[in-house]
Amino acid sequence: MAVKPKKATPAKEVAEVVSAPVKIKAEVEKPAKDNWEYKDRVYILKNGESPLSYRIPSRGLNWFDEELGYEREVTYTSNQKTAFVDEFKGNARLSHIVFRNGSIRVGKNKVVLQKILSEYHPYKNRLYFELDEVQNASIQVDDLEMELDAMNAAVGLDIDMAEAIMRTEIGSRVAEMSSKELKRDLLMFAKRNPGLFLDLMDDDNVHLRNIGIKATELSIINLSGDNRTFFWGSNNRKLMTVPFDEHPYSALASWFKTDEGMEVLNSIEKRLN
Repeated sequence: MAVKPKKATPAKEVAEVVSAPVKIKAEVEKPAKDNWEYKDRVYILKNGESPLSYRIPSRGLNWFDEELGYEREVTYTSNQKTAFVDEFKGNARLSHIVFRNGSIRVGKNKVVLQKILSEYHPYKNRLYFELDEVQNASIQVDDLEMELDAMNAAVGLDIDMAEAIMRTEIGSRVAEMSSKELKRDLLMFAKRNPGLFLDLMDDDNVHLRNIGIKATELSIINLSGDNRTFFWGSNNRKLMTVPFDEHPYSALASWFKTDEGMEVLNSIEKRLN
């Protein structure tokens, strides 16, 4: 049986098929989303330091890149779009990082410097910290509330406790102050250092130390010249020996809490009243 030959495709149709463009859908890889927040940032030296100017290293810094798995050199320049030396293009113009009066404000347009200070610099949180406005506001509120608590407590404090607290600040001069002078200085102290003021209020030893000092000033009890022994002022009977390397009145305050010391304390308080 004879097989019929296939009909040839006209040359014109072949040309049209070959010349027709092939449409391929390109898969475009989207760049990774940058989570960096563009805003002005402030960096402050720690421990309240505020020199006229203070320069920190701005080149030759090393930062470990967890994604790449190795350390990369970081340098601050004025003409590069990156902080990483291995990404520099052309010559780099080095720049300094200088704190003025204890701080440096970096505008949101200086992303490279911000990233160095916020992410890459080894001195962050060691020598300086980034000021968080929300956190700073929270700290300020806490400080104001503490100041208010201290001032309110100072207003209602009895004269003996006021004297005990101020004695820790100004020593024996408190005995020469009038009640108005004492109250004024107490309020000023509470406002200036509310945290310490509240701590002293809660410290039983502060009151007991004050009783011991007043009793010594009035010769109810005596302290030996070497600050090692307390005696009764009336008969010179030994009360206690101060442990080595302890402050005598701190040791006396602790002794007042013992069974023997409480009896002496009650006797001293009666004489003071």
